[in-house]
Amino acid sequence: MEDICYINSPLGITKITGNSDGVTSISVLNNSEKITPIIPESLEDCVLQLNQYFQGARKDFSLTLNPQGTAFQQRVWHLLHTIPYGKTVSYLELSKQLGDIKAIRAVANANSKNPLWIVAPCHRVIGSDGSLTGYAGGLHRKQWLLEHESPYTQERLF
Repeated sequence: MEDICYINSPLGITKITGNSDGVTSISVLNNSEKITPIIPESLEDCVLQLNQYFQGARKDFSLTLNPQGTAFQQRVWHLLHTIPYGKTVSYLELSKQLGDIKAIRAVANANSKNPLWIVAPCHRVIGSDGSLTGYAGGLHRKQWLLEHESPYTQERLF
């Protein structure tokens, strides 16, 4: 049985699911949900760490994770955890790390199915030309997350 909670984040309502085996999914929603008044015990640490991340007090997550996916997806999601806070890599670079430069589309597809928003930082994967390509949560959220993690502070021009 999965526990579910909904919390506020700077980017919208966040849905978290999991149980004693670990967190299975974290996603940002485009619709509204009622905020969970009492967080299930199995999700308390995840809520705490996400709040710390958004407050700028956490750069790495220390959670028990239990995402469900194919063996290939699991390999890609594992690689996402190796991308340092404040850094980006391209889909091509991830393909090379997997040992198959031709797997770029499969890597992008696995990345788009990442069930662990922010914790497995798929927002740190960009196009080879530096563009903010493809993000299930919306490019505006990807940009916000990259700016949030950037060591450089700059006022927005637009």
